[in-house]
Order: sequence, then C-alpha cells, then structure tokens
Amino acid sequence: MDKYKNKYKIGSHRLRNWDYSSNALYFLTIVTQNRECILGDIVAGEIKLSEMGKIVQNEFLKSFEIRNELFLHECIIMPNHLHMIVEICHPENESNDLIDNVKSHGHNVESHGDNVQPYGYGVEPHGRAVLQWQSIKPNRPVRLPKSISSFIAGFKSAVNTKIDDYIDEHHLPIPKYNKQNHFFQPNYHDHIVRNDFEYQRIAYYIIQNPTVWENDKLNHKK
Repeated sequence: MDKYKNKYKIGSHRLRNWDYSSNALYFLTIVTQNRECILGDIVAGEIKLSEMGKIVQNEFLKSFEIRNELFLHECIIMPNHLHMIVEICHPENESNDLIDNVKSHGHNVESHGDNVQPYGYGVEPHGRAVLQWQSIKPNRPVRLPKSISSFIAGFKSAVNTKIDDYIDEHHLPIPKYNKQNHFFQPNYHDHIVRNDFEYQRIAYYIIQNPTVWENDKLNHKK
C-alpha cells in the first residue's frame, strides 16, 4: 500500500456533528510546514530521527503521559510528517454503536467482509471494558477539553517551545517558530476508524510507511 486511499490532503476533514472528545479511535496525520524534511531521514527502510525529530518524539510521548483519556495504538515519525492511531476513552461516558450513528448522519461505512464488526466488539484494549462508539453530539465553536483538537494543539505548542529552546541553545541561524512561522502545518488530517478491518489496514500502513518512502506523496524529493 503506497498511500492510504491515495490521500494526503491536509485540510478540514472534520466529520460533521461528531464530537471529537468522544470515545473512538482516530487515524491522524500531522505534516511539517512546507513539507520540510526536518524530522529525520529514511535509511534502509527505517527512520533515523534528527535532533528536532527526537524533540518531536519526546513531546509526542509526553502527551500520553499527561492525558489520562488518551492512548497510543500506532505511530510513525517520518521525515516530514507523523501518522498515528490514537484512542480517546472516557470510561464514564455512555456509548452507542458507531455504525448506526455514522449512517444516521449520512456517512456510509464501507463493508469489508461478512463478519466485520465495529471496532471494540470482542476487543478489550488496555484491559478496559469493551469499547463501543459514542453518541454523536453537536460540535461546538470552541476547542473541547480532552478532545483530539486539544491534544493536537497542546502537542504542537510544546514542540514549538522546545524547538525554539533548541535553536537558542545551539545558536542556529534559522527563524524561531511562532503563530506566524509554524513548525507544523496549522491543520491536520483525521479519520475515525470504523471497524477492526479498517484498524488493521491502517495500522499496517503506518508500520510499513518507511519502506515506501520513495513513493510517498509527501516526499517532495521524489
């Protein structure tokens, strides 16, 4: 699989009326500004992180230490982007079946086999109760706490601060990062993982991503 569904467009892909603080699995992609390959290099099919890439990795992992509702399933740092599957799980929330919720809002769920079930049926990640999908709640014009957007914003802000400290410490002749000069693109791509088949496909894609870097659409050197 060279690329997931042949799409790398980073824009607003938010699912209408979906509450992004809801219990779910999310496939996320974050890209550096101007797709600059500053996070590392692919050598023999493996990522070798740069010093900035190591800073990004450290701040990324810290996100899961400080956010009790957030769990990491898969992740890969590439020369100019990150792919990940993350899970939001609020144990006290009531939940319903995602398939019915998505269909009721006009979004078709792909069928990949007779026995495919929505993710969580018979699966108990992290030793918790079986995960089912949340009722869809209307989006609000604010950043919800303990949500995907809150996680992304906090992560990006931490990276900017640590990278700027690194620039100062090493007296690098490059501009520092701020609201006018982003380290990462302001937006990000998200996809709600709808069933176990889709989860396995995306997880495989993430793991294999370094081996297909030469044909990756985000590789502007190809």
